[in-house]
Amino acid sequence: MPKNIIEKIWDAHIHKQRKGHPVVLTIDKLLLHEVTSAQAFAELRRRKLTVRHPERIIATLDHSIPTTSDRNNIVDINAKLQVETLRNNTKEFGIQLYDFDSGHQGIVHVTGPELGFTLPGETIVCGDSHTATHGAFGALAFGIGTSEVTHVLATSTILQRKPKTMLVEFIGSLPEHTSSKDMIMKLIATIGVAGAKGHIIEYTGEAIRAMSMESRMTLCNMSIECGARAGLIAPDEITFDYLHNKPYAPKKSEWDKAIQYWKTLGSDVDCYYDNVVQVDISRLKPMVTWGINPEQAISINQIIPNIEDAEQAYQYTQLKPGWRIKNQAIDWAFIGSCTNGRIEDLRIVANILQGQQVADAVRMYIVPGSEQVRQQAITEGLDQIFSEAGAEFRMPGCSMCLAMNADKVPEGQRCISTSNRNFIGRQGPGSITHLASPATVAASAIKGAICSAEDL
Repeated sequence: MPKNIIEKIWDAHIHKQRKGHPVVLTIDKLLLHEVTSAQAFAELRRRKLTVRHPERIIATLDHSIPTTSDRNNIVDINAKLQVETLRNNTKEFGIQLYDFDSGHQGIVHVTGPELGFTLPGETIVCGDSHTATHGAFGALAFGIGTSEVTHVLATSTILQRKPKTMLVEFIGSLPEHTSSKDMIMKLIATIGVAGAKGHIIEYTGEAIRAMSMESRMTLCNMSIECGARAGLIAPDEITFDYLHNKPYAPKKSEWDKAIQYWKTLGSDVDCYYDNVVQVDISRLKPMVTWGINPEQAISINQIIPNIEDAEQAYQYTQLKPGWRIKNQAIDWAFIGSCTNGRIEDLRIVANILQGQQVADAVRMYIVPGSEQVRQQAITEGLDQIFSEAGAEFRMPGCSMCLAMNADKVPEGQRCISTSNRNFIGRQGPGSITHLASPATVAASAIKGAICSAEDL
């Protein structure tokens, strides 16, 4: 029977299958950060267990850390405890930790790919819901809970029931001033936050094939926001070029063997999917959220819709049906997160900010996804452009994406953000979030109100 890429990877990783029971699925790689790993290591000690394959695990600091220049001085007691606990746990169990000033500290879903730790055809897990990012490489990658992290640490396996499969085909090519962030926001607005529930998505189409790896990571990152277990893209020459000579990528003759295998991962002709969705992006406009979940998004030229059960969203965001999202004043602009904190994103922002000034009423944070991204931005002189425009270029971390650190939007203030969730209070208690692409956020920061790069 013809198989799609999801089935190929799944079937290759079945360790044991008993009728009526979940599959014992082999896990190739595990990523750790300071927030969801402490209890897992504590459980290992309680049960006198060891880590089965420490060489298949990497860890970094990202969620609760400060992004100021004195980030080693962690004032928050809980954050400091989380950081020190991860340092002690990784040392005790022989796991590679990318700590501050290692050159690769950063958001776990940025550092994994840039190290070549993420490879096609693998199963990859992390105690983080946006692990689907790694699916951009043709990997089956998904978030897991802390108890499941314990299981993977001890056995390199996990219990899973086989998800359904969904094909999402983007029709047409991307218009000017739009990006993969706008594509995934359009998909979520089309099928809803539960539209892919119980499925793993394969993304295809002309625009996908033309995308850089960084754009593909942005797209796959938000798969969870339409309810999918994971999302992935079949590997191709763009994937292979990105991975070549990365620290964890195969070397010499092993590289040639790996390429041969990776080329077999494409979905077969006439393979089956449980669901197929097509999204026409040929006339796509920049997307912006207006409500309190990623489904509540419209193109920047549209008016806010009148939805019967969305009263909470209207009240919280202080917007009304029939109003335009465009030209709504903002107080904050945030560039960063595992969705849009890569060097490609920073280059887009720098191109828009060059020779411009962030509006007086707006405070703008630009937070690179990793130390490597930050150093590359400095090498290219992007930091100077940010500084001259009046933006704050900070140290790597999750930062203002989720307010689990000192970077918060004050109560009642409005932020346009490149992050992935606009839930109530996500960026700080009482804060108001509008999700958008890096280009739209940069343009809005200059104007002091929501607008697109085209408007400038």
